[in-house]
Amino acid sequence: MTASLLESAIPGVQGLRPYAPGKPLSELEREYGITDAVKLASNENPLGPSESVLEALQGGFDELARYPDGNGFELKAALAERHGVSPEGITLGNGSNDVLEMVARAFLSPQSSAVFSAHAFAVYPIVTQAIGARSRVATAHNGSRGPMYGHDLDAMHGQIADDTRVVFIANPNNPTGTWLSADALRAFVESVPGDVVVVIDEAYFEYVAEADYPDTSRWIDEFPNLLVTRTFSKAYGLASLRIGYGISQPALADVLNRVRQPFNVNSFAQLAARAALDDRQHLARAIEVNRKGMAQLTAGLDELTLPYIPSAGNFISVDVGRDAGAVYEALLHEGVIVRPVDNYGMPGYLRISIGLEHENQRCLEALGKVLA
Repeated sequence: MTASLLESAIPGVQGLRPYAPGKPLSELEREYGITDAVKLASNENPLGPSESVLEALQGGFDELARYPDGNGFELKAALAERHGVSPEGITLGNGSNDVLEMVARAFLSPQSSAVFSAHAFAVYPIVTQAIGARSRVATAHNGSRGPMYGHDLDAMHGQIADDTRVVFIANPNNPTGTWLSADALRAFVESVPGDVVVVIDEAYFEYVAEADYPDTSRWIDEFPNLLVTRTFSKAYGLASLRIGYGISQPALADVLNRVRQPFNVNSFAQLAARAALDDRQHLARAIEVNRKGMAQLTAGLDELTLPYIPSAGNFISVDVGRDAGAVYEALLHEGVIVRPVDNYGMPGYLRISIGLEHENQRCLEALGKVLA
């Protein structure tokens, strides 16, 4: 892009750093000539989608020339039944990121601000800056009063100003894996002014086993300003189809649907999501594979004497005690793709997604070799 075109963009876009996804396997193969690599970089479900999803997708080809249902009637009905809310309170997105962007476009402006935590999901500052709004970033816990790098709700509340219109909370958070308890989070939501939208991003909800972790979709009836986002990209194994959703009261969903792009969720994604919702056995298997894989990785990291942040998601962030970028590059040569998180203000950490047993073992062996 020429300098003149960049200068023509709005100020927020001029200063944006595009979101950097995890390196694909195909790119590693092209660059390094490695054909047996494992990818543990993007928090994907190593099992992939269920057989029932694959069967449902086969039924979509007859309608390939037709636009999808722009209102997602059947999927919304299924989600509404699952969560005990009105279908009018469901907002479908091209991934839950799409819903986060709708929030920014609907409620933020150059005259307003959004609040989120340091080390929180990268999309929050991206959508805020793209609109030209101000980011009010709360300092995370330092380990003395709460989990290291975890959301400090008192600090976040202190950042809410008269111009704040949105608060983003990730529970559990990516890339730290830290989570907030039901009592603490509920007290925070109750304390936020009613004209501020509270977004609770629960992309990793299905993986969480902690007893004090809340299902905030159950709070929707009580808080008109609450939006809970979920995704089918993680535990359901539908990352390539990009399908997520928001749960709120209908009045808030109505605002979001005013900026939602027409036909933003394709027919195959809708078919797959409906099938995935019904396949509880596959979901249970994915959760169990993650539980065992997390135990395998943490035991291996303990053996390597590598500190890590306890995680409630399907990933874990590891302190490698040196330049994590250099360790990441060295792991690529070993055929292992993980994720450096220096862009989250954690330059010494690598985020490792939980994979299948042999993939986790491959990663641990490569880490031991590289760090030796």
